[in-house]
Amino acid sequence: MNEETGLILASGSPRRKELLARTGRTFRVVVSDADESTAVDVPPADVAIDNARAKALAVAVDAPSGATVIGADTIVVLDGRIFGKPVDEADAARMLGELSGRTHQVITGVCLVRNGRCETFAETTDVCFRSLSDAEIASYVATGEPLDKAGAYGIQGAAGAFVDHIEGDYDNVVGLPVTRLERALDLEGGDEIDDGKNGER
Repeated sequence: MNEETGLILASGSPRRKELLARTGRTFRVVVSDADESTAVDVPPADVAIDNARAKALAVAVDAPSGATVIGADTIVVLDGRIFGKPVDEADAARMLGELSGRTHQVITGVCLVRNGRCETFAETTDVCFRSLSDAEIASYVATGEPLDKAGAYGIQGAAGAFVDHIEGDYDNVVGLPVTRLERALDLEGGDEIDDGKNGER
């Protein structure tokens, strides 16, 4: 993609920036000010896609003609309930306690806005936590790492030790399903918009 058209990441997440940079593509970051939803009356994948779409569209308004804007939103889901970012340390400890010894889903919704069209998809990874002690949870929460992450943990950080196994895309759990995104960026884009269902496992 040439410099004139450009690739824009509509996210302030350093993790997404690192993952996209790993592809070797040239891009710039424009942080979206769109509000995130945690609606409970729609499927979780749709929530992630809707949030990603809102972020991408908010940035696309001021993007140069021909640019491709990437919006992304990652949520953690347990028993159909969405775990967003914890409001405080107690909330983080609660979330980790609920995830302990259980398998949950990490869903990242992605939206590409280009040529006046939105293309969306969602990728889902199953993550199984081993059983965690109260002391382990308290120690991890005290690091501050969980406070800005959906589900109160970052798999690429100290919480990687909590994971028994995963099924699916590791990068998706970090915050951006790079392999699938690369395929989408390489396509010219058709008239149909992916509803995200193909990304669920």
